[in-house]
Amino acid sequence: MIQDFLLQHNFNLIQILIVTIGYLMPIPLSIAALRLWHHYRQENFIVGIKWALLEVQVPRDVIKSPAAMELIFSNAFYQKSMKGFWEQYIQGAPWFWFSLEMVSIDGNVHFFIRTPTRMRDLVETQIYAQYPQAKVVEVDDYTLHIPQYKKNGDWDVWGCEFNKLHEDFLPIRTYRDMEEMDSGTKEEYKIDPITPTIELLGSLPRGQQLWIQIIIRQNIKQYHSHHTGKHVDFYQAAQEFMIDYLKPYSRTQKYESSPNEFGFDVRTPDPVKPVIKAITDNVGLIHFDCGIRVIALSNKKLCTDEQFNNLRRASRLIWRQYAQPNINELNRINSTQFDAPWSDPTGLALTKYKKRSLDFYRMRTFFHPPIQYSIDYPRLLASFFPSGSPKIFVMSSRELATIFHFPGMVSETPSFKRIESKIAKPPSNLPI
Repeated sequence: MIQDFLLQHNFNLIQILIVTIGYLMPIPLSIAALRLWHHYRQENFIVGIKWALLEVQVPRDVIKSPAAMELIFSNAFYQKSMKGFWEQYIQGAPWFWFSLEMVSIDGNVHFFIRTPTRMRDLVETQIYAQYPQAKVVEVDDYTLHIPQYKKNGDWDVWGCEFNKLHEDFLPIRTYRDMEEMDSGTKEEYKIDPITPTIELLGSLPRGQQLWIQIIIRQNIKQYHSHHTGKHVDFYQAAQEFMIDYLKPYSRTQKYESSPNEFGFDVRTPDPVKPVIKAITDNVGLIHFDCGIRVIALSNKKLCTDEQFNNLRRASRLIWRQYAQPNINELNRINSTQFDAPWSDPTGLALTKYKKRSLDFYRMRTFFHPPIQYSIDYPRLLASFFPSGSPKIFVMSSRELATIFHFPGMVSETPSFKRIESKIAKPPSNLPI
């Protein structure tokens, strides 16, 4: 029948293909146009956001566990909201994000928080609520004091990003896994997991800098469900992951009293129980979409190539103390380096990668990169076009509080300056 129709109307396969493509082409073009419009509106909105870079000067007598920082994440940084079509595609309003930064400049350690100005008061009050003796001040952006990278410039630059090695539902090692971090434990017996990082930051010589950036927003990441074929949120995806993970140890059985009903019997072996418990405990917490970036810089006039290479190697291991090899750990990706000389014979790609890494850090860009950086090109094209889009993963408030909190008195790094007390305004009711 189809052959008779084609012969009668003098159609061939190529003509049908061209007509079909002509009719279907508006669909992908419409999707591409909608995404470009969304990106354009978002860029306009983001340009109008005003930011404040706050430095938190840590008090001397911090005796609280990272649980205090966990409350700050829950109360100040978790900006839960829903956005409709008008907000997303007409106004271009994104979900607000924050940048948590630990920085060493010539061996001097600093804690910074970059926040939209409309959230500044909330962030400050929550910090003072948990750390009354702290001091929060607005400062200039330290990243602007370093010139843009040049191949033959005065500064060596190396950067990378981190994400979770395994699924987002599997947590890294947290402070709750360390009994010595309880608030009731005496200070001399505490083992603070952030101390190795602070010690590394404080050991840098003059002419070297190390920037650590953790960018967060409320969890909106979607996952593809292999059960339903639809997109699901973090909690539904975690449940499906546990069901699939326990499938080899599960069976369906009939009830003798009710022949038409079936039961689900799970016999979890001992080696698997810690993984299931870790997922179960993690799912009950508040979660954030995250991106972690690290930049190492060295002044060629003050430091040798060997010192820079030592800093670069040490920077790759700053999260090693949070690893749970049987569950999850932080993994290095998108490094500004090539393992083989033939991978980048001209050096042009490496220069582009370093410039992009430095620019992304300055702009605190992770969730909304420029559109040309949002595509992962094949390796052959990556030498000519910027590739390696930021990889977003999910962490709980407990995981974030573990890797970013103000160290207690157990940390005695000499270059980590603390303040004796909070500077407060005088009471308004003093007699004149």
